[in-house]
Amino acid sequence: MTPDFDSLFGGAGVVMEEGGKAEFDVDLSRARIAPVEKDQETVPNEFFSDPDYYRKALAAEGEESQKLHALLSKYLQTKDPKDRGVYRQQLIPAYWNLLHRVALKCASPGFPTPKQVLLRYGVLLPTLLSPEQQDMIQRVVHKKELDEPFYYLDEWLRAVALGQVGQSATDEIKSRSGDERSRFNAILQRAQGKKDTAESLLKAKADSRRTLEGLLRERLDQIAQHDSVPGFYHVPAPYTEAQKKIMTEFQEIFRHMLQADKELGSSIEAFKDATEELESVRQKMEGLEEDVKANFQALAQEFETARQMTKLCVGRQGNHFPILTREYFHGGPRDIGSRENVARLLAWIESIDVQAFCRPYKNTLNRIVPYIVILPTYGDFGICWEPFDKFNRATSRGRVAIPMFPKSLQLAVVTAVADLRWQVAKEKASYYWMEEGLTGNYYQWFTSKKMKGDVKEFFIQDYILWITKESEGIQKLDKEIRGVFWRYMPFSQEIKDKLKTRSYVYQELYQKDINRSMSDGY
Repeated sequence: MTPDFDSLFGGAGVVMEEGGKAEFDVDLSRARIAPVEKDQETVPNEFFSDPDYYRKALAAEGEESQKLHALLSKYLQTKDPKDRGVYRQQLIPAYWNLLHRVALKCASPGFPTPKQVLLRYGVLLPTLLSPEQQDMIQRVVHKKELDEPFYYLDEWLRAVALGQVGQSATDEIKSRSGDERSRFNAILQRAQGKKDTAESLLKAKADSRRTLEGLLRERLDQIAQHDSVPGFYHVPAPYTEAQKKIMTEFQEIFRHMLQADKELGSSIEAFKDATEELESVRQKMEGLEEDVKANFQALAQEFETARQMTKLCVGRQGNHFPILTREYFHGGPRDIGSRENVARLLAWIESIDVQAFCRPYKNTLNRIVPYIVILPTYGDFGICWEPFDKFNRATSRGRVAIPMFPKSLQLAVVTAVADLRWQVAKEKASYYWMEEGLTGNYYQWFTSKKMKGDVKEFFIQDYILWITKESEGIQKLDKEIRGVFWRYMPFSQEIKDKLKTRSYVYQELYQKDINRSMSDGY
């Protein structure tokens, strides 16, 4: 006998049957970014009220701390602009060397608060900031209260060190041979992807059967409705021709219901097998002896990866000075890349580009919000480091880095999503990325116009216009690109309905949607 979905899962879906998702698991049932309940701390933290903050931040870091202190003293005391420029350049590698040592301790119990604040916000010496800026930093919500995969650098490095997330992929750094934990992490990602895919398919099959059952009830209701025989108020009239025709549909509906039920049963078994396989891998990982050296190595490598991410966020012409000072930081509370501000902007982008975080897999569109790593840097660009895990293309999260102190936080977040959009589409198209889909259509337009430069950079700039201008009905894009974006990165239906009344340009695109829908070609 085929297992009944509701008896197995209580009608509440697979997620509830499992007791909810763990923090680092992907929940495919989520439809939007979690709302921000608290913008900032009403009572500020007192990080900088400690007179020994600077000393504690540098304590026990050996020669690196001594060298940084000496350079910082010269940098602050010199009056000569030329000497100051020299010390400024020398401070950059010295600071990163110190931060590397600090980062290696972030997963240890009792990690000192000054070191955590240094790693998270880049505040080395509080007096380099104005009192208002110090207050601003201390009012950022320190504890993770938002249920989204958005992390400050110290939180992210700790998660990697504890094996809660795998290391970010790099071409240069190879996993240590014989590292069982790294090998099992790859196996775990594959098993997790298999289970998530089975879960998604299971829900789809359950919905399919539920839809057919609803159709059957609707048809039965139509058959059971009768007018009265003229002159006999309480006598129902015979079946109409339309009702008799409905009866002939029953056999076809029952056939589809039996087929859907059979597929549901198979999906349940596939989900059970995938769940057992995932649990087996997890048990084997728990059985591994704790390899402190391997975790230490993973942490060190991830910090170097984060440093590379920082360079990309800053760009060649940007401000690579890594210490937070009033000299370079001029924004207000809404300009800081706090977790809450980033979440609010990502929710805004998704309200416009409704499939911004969606990824197709086997004819299913999965919404998967990427990991967001917030870096303590002045960089102006958000970047996508990985579109998804190479071992789990189905349901793994991508990895995106966003600078904490950009000139425009909105622009930094939009560029991050644009980069994610491009890389996901490119990886999906694989060898045909210059011919098919979003990247293919954009590339062909790019080459037809004989344009020079990095095609992705042009795409990112056009995506910014798509989100900030075209969504408001301000025509800034080439006609052909507008058509490509309209199809492959559709606006929400609400925005489409608004735009079609604004201009014939959008009305024509709206009509093309209808035509494609009618021909099943969309």
